[in-house]
Amino acid sequence: MATTAFTLIDDDEAKTLQATLLDERVLLAPEVLREALGWELRDQGLCRGPLCVPVADPEHLAPGGRIDLCQLAEVLGRPLALAAREGVAVLGTAAPERASRLASLEAPDFSLPDLEGRLHTLAEQRGKKVLLIAYASW
Repeated sequence: MATTAFTLIDDDEAKTLQATLLDERVLLAPEVLREALGWELRDQGLCRGPLCVPVADPEHLAPGGRIDLCQLAEVLGRPLALAAREGVAVLGTAAPERASRLASLEAPDFSLPDLEGRLHTLAEQRGKKVLLIAYASW
């Protein structure tokens, strides 16, 4: 099986890594997974540092020794948007973390330009009342 360049977006960071594409599946070598996301498959399960997530069927997660990206997302409880043929995937935030962010009622920081092109961040407005109006043409 030949490997190809693949872009994985995680925590708003795009990482280009080597992956094996098999039909619509994206398979990652264990060392690529460790370098890109910090996870590795051990006897205890899927681990990152001292944190381990139990894996019921390691062969289903890692057929032939390569980690299936869809199965990885499922084990971690994270949504995955995958366009295998286009060579890109986005690993979303786990539901408990999203719920925690929503419960805090604090919007994440972002930057937008004004009509003159000057960049403004939400962080600059902390402590002030802010009205955001969004528009999309679609």
